[in-house]
Amino acid sequence: MSAVAGGDDVSIWKSGVILAVLAAICTALVSFTHKITTVRIAANEQAYLEQSLAPVLAGIPYTNNLSESTIVIEPPNQLPGDAPVTVYRVYSDQVPVAALFVVVARDGFTGPIKLLIGIDTTASVTSVRILEHRETPGLGDLIESSKSDWIQQFRKTSLATPSRENWSIKRDGGVFDQLTGASVTPRAVIKAIKETLTYFEENQETVFAIEEPPTDESPE
Repeated sequence: MSAVAGGDDVSIWKSGVILAVLAAICTALVSFTHKITTVRIAANEQAYLEQSLAPVLAGIPYTNNLSESTIVIEPPNQLPGDAPVTVYRVYSDQVPVAALFVVVARDGFTGPIKLLIGIDTTASVTSVRILEHRETPGLGDLIESSKSDWIQQFRKTSLATPSRENWSIKRDGGVFDQLTGASVTPRAVIKAIKETLTYFEENQETVFAIEEPPTDESPE
C-alpha cells in the first residue's frame, strides 16, 4: 500500500510540474502575442489617424507625425461645445501650416454633431468632415460627405470670405446653402465652423506655441 501511495505521490508531483511548465509557456506566449498585437494595433491606429486626417488637409504637404503634435484645449474656451477640444497641429519642415480641430456642435436637431475642421495659417478652412451625428436619415444626415456634397461648400472659406455677418444659411440672410427640409442641422454646423475660425484667428500663436519644434517624420 505504501509503495502504491508513493507512486501516486510521484505521479501527482510530475503532473503538477507539467502543468506548471505548460502554464509558464502559455503565459509567455500570451505575453509575447500581446506585445506584438499592441505594437500592431498602435501602428494600425496611427495609419487610420493619418488616413482620416489627410483628406481634411486637402493636399497640404506636411512632414510631422500628427499624433505627436496634438494638444487639448481645456474649457473654458470659445470653441464649440465648451468642452476639451483636441487639435492636431500640422507642420512642414517645422513651420506651422494648418491645425485640425475636433469640435462638437451641441445644438444639432437630434443631438451633438462632432466635426473635424481643418484651418490653414491664413485662417481659411481647408476642409470639414462630420465624424459623428444622430441627425435624421435623408434630411440632416446629408451633412455627411458620403451622402451629399453640402459640406464641401466650406472649403477655402474664412471670416473674410464670406464676411462674418454672412455666415448663415440663405434662409437667414447668409450665403450658405441649406438642406431641403432641414435647417437646424446646417445652422449648427455653420455656427461651429464660424466659432472655430474665430478662435483660431484670435489664438493662432497659442495653438502653435510649443517648447521645441516637432520632430520631422514623414507619415507612413
